[in-house]
Amino acid sequence: MDYTITELTWLLLVYSLSGWIIETAVGSIKTRKFINRGFSTGPFCLVYGAAAVLMTVMLKDLIDNPLFLFIGCGIIATVVEWFTGKILERLNSHKWWDYSGKKWNFDGYICLPYSILWAVLGVLSVRYINELLLMFYKLMPEPFFRIFIWCLAVLILLDLALSLAAALHIKRDTPAPAAATRARRKAAVLTYRFGLAIVGYVERRMKKAYPVIIEKAEAIEKEGKFAEGCGFYKLFWLFFIGCILGDITETLFCRLTAGVWMSRSSLVWGPFSIVWGFAIVLATILLYKDRDKPDRHLFLVGTFLGGAYEYVCSVLSELVFGKVFWDYSKIPFNLNGRVNLLYCFFWGIAAVVWIKGLYPLLSSLIEKIRPLWGYIITWILVAFMAANLLVSALALIRYDQRDGGAPAQSGWEHIIDTHFDDERMQRIYPNAISK
Repeated sequence: MDYTITELTWLLLVYSLSGWIIETAVGSIKTRKFINRGFSTGPFCLVYGAAAVLMTVMLKDLIDNPLFLFIGCGIIATVVEWFTGKILERLNSHKWWDYSGKKWNFDGYICLPYSILWAVLGVLSVRYINELLLMFYKLMPEPFFRIFIWCLAVLILLDLALSLAAALHIKRDTPAPAAATRARRKAAVLTYRFGLAIVGYVERRMKKAYPVIIEKAEAIEKEGKFAEGCGFYKLFWLFFIGCILGDITETLFCRLTAGVWMSRSSLVWGPFSIVWGFAIVLATILLYKDRDKPDRHLFLVGTFLGGAYEYVCSVLSELVFGKVFWDYSKIPFNLNGRVNLLYCFFWGIAAVVWIKGLYPLLSSLIEKIRPLWGYIITWILVAFMAANLLVSALALIRYDQRDGGAPAQSGWEHIIDTHFDDERMQRIYPNAISK
């Protein structure tokens, strides 16, 4: 069964609300008072919704095979929970939950009993509950219900942004804006009071729900250098550099293995591989804390997470753009042509090379940029990459529509057809085929 983006958004909202109810009920029973659980302030735990949607999309072919569906749901829920725990710890340098006292746990974030529980709930959702929720969705009047869903989704994104700002403010635990440079100080003076008023309520709610994050964490942002630590500026530059390095790596690999030069870019303007860029950011967030652990640990974690990440990217790109950008069906030990064991090993090797070697070098070079120029150039590049992503998405959507014989109707479709016709899109995405 194929799902529309709006249907998946509906499932995301419902399961996120259900997750919040479960978390809040359990937390309130334990503390004997009402506790608004979840990272967001509103009644949503997005980790539940995200896991349910991933199960729905990635395991739809296993719906008639309960055993493999159970295994798949357990793996997806476990990976999502581990990712979420690591990312939240990076925000506050503390664990927001800890299973270290339970048997068969890994890293304190996941444990076998909960993985089994999530697997059971996942099977029930994919096989039975999804159908009921979609039946209810189709009974609602159009287009009002569709508009309601998307308005709610936008509000949740804003809530998530505020919660992120609150978590970062808790982490800094500073009574006044930092004065690292004159440019930063001026920006802080203009935004501090307003930002503090906006996130104040969210911060108080977050401290009440998760008392552990009140503890003062070691500051990551330091004064005197541009992008020191692992904040937004550092991660964006790593993303930008990773996109370029990924495109170069894939281009050379195709030349050496296939004997041809071909575009491996994800975007219509410039040599940028988005999959590699986000992979490097995630690897930095999730693995840098483990940089002192043995190489085999980084290799195994990188192999598993890299394979899961590539699989998710393949499913989402096919779902959104209607194109298959890579197919490993002819390579041994592949999974639905989306990932294969050999390339998973490459992800593991890349994780070791990145954390042990490349990251320290690139991090040092980024911090040598003069602060004022660093902030100016960063935001210019942010605007360029945002426009590049938007235009690329529109071009790919229109590319798929033309493949289905749909003529241009609106103004943006005519503009895209003029500047990004089939010939140009085939040069940029030579491996893209219709699903």
